[in-house]
Amino acid sequence: MEADTIAHTNRDAWSNGHGRALPDGLPLRVSHVSKSFGGGFDFGRLVPFVGGADGNRTRRVVDDVSFEIRPGEIFGVIGANGSGKSTLIRIISTLLLADAGDVRVFGLDAVRDTMSVRSLINRVSADPSFFRNMTAYENLLFFGRVYGLNAGQIKRLTPGILGRLGFEWERALEPMSHLSRGQQQKVAVARSFLTSPIPMLLDEPTTGLDPRSKRDVQAFIRRVQRDHGASILLTTHDMEEAELFCDRISFLVGGRIVAEGTPLELRRLVADGRPIDSINMETVFMELTGRSVEEDEEPEEALVHG
Repeated sequence: MEADTIAHTNRDAWSNGHGRALPDGLPLRVSHVSKSFGGGFDFGRLVPFVGGADGNRTRRVVDDVSFEIRPGEIFGVIGANGSGKSTLIRIISTLLLADAGDVRVFGLDAVRDTMSVRSLINRVSADPSFFRNMTAYENLLFFGRVYGLNAGQIKRLTPGILGRLGFEWERALEPMSHLSRGQQQKVAVARSFLTSPIPMLLDEPTTGLDPRSKRDVQAFIRRVQRDHGASILLTTHDMEEAELFCDRISFLVGGRIVAEGTPLELRRLVADGRPIDSINMETVFMELTGRSVEEDEEPEEALVHG
């Protein structure tokens, strides 16, 4: 299917479900986005034993990042913990202001048109929040209403979405606190797909899941992308997952994108005469950075904003 046909299909599908048409433009365009943390007042100057300027210096977490997601595409951002992936997702989802650059969703500015952008996107994180004493279904009812759906729409959509995720309906009537980590993540995915968001932001969606839950979530994502032409931004440190899902991949190291392309293009970039089939994304990452993803991880204190 051609890109403009997919875009037209996406706009029609969203309009039919939400009562108004999508604006024109790429699903997502990120242009020269940067974000730093730290650099506040240095209390070490007043109380010497508190610490000096080194503990208070500015740290750039996202550094001049640019990319775009085309209609119907899954675009992957691969990086270690602390590389800036989650900060980037929070900026795109309007939860955090960038210091520089801009984000546009179907041509809408994420800062000036915040509410319109929020109505078009949704996010799945590795550590979603719920009302733990409420049942899974009650959580979906609550968040669905927040997203603008009525109770009838939520009741109609929920069983099908949960079923495609391999989530038994009986478990939906249990408190979230009784569910496993994998089951809770499936509810998080279901919650985010209630509104058929375009684009979809998936921030480490399968991290910490057992193998079966991971396969269920991955299969659901692929089905949504295939059947509805969804545009998806996937952040992960799982090389195999990225290569399995993504049409194009970028490597984020120290807040900067160091390479971008299709899996085949990235393999060719580092092949240097070797058979393409013998090169995987882990090899590409190591060739480009000199380190594995695990070795590239930031110290624990740096992960708060990465």
